[in-house]
Amino acid sequence: MKNNLLGKKLKELRLEKGLSQKKLGELLGVCNQTVSFWELGSREPDLDMLVELSKLFDISVDYLLGLKDY
Repeated sequence: MKNNLLGKKLKELRLEKGLSQKKLGELLGVCNQTVSFWELGSREPDLDMLVELSKLFDISVDYLLGLKDY
């Protein structure tokens, strides 16, 4: 995403839950560097990972992608 809205939302959600990048990575089965790449916008999670993120944070994929404000 050009404006990295997904990365900003992901970081915000992670910090609200009190999770480090390392802990979030462990919960998702990826390394902390992958989480960092997502937050910085240099990479994006695939569809399956978007679904896992939405479940973990109890939000919609639409919210993560910036299509809805809730």
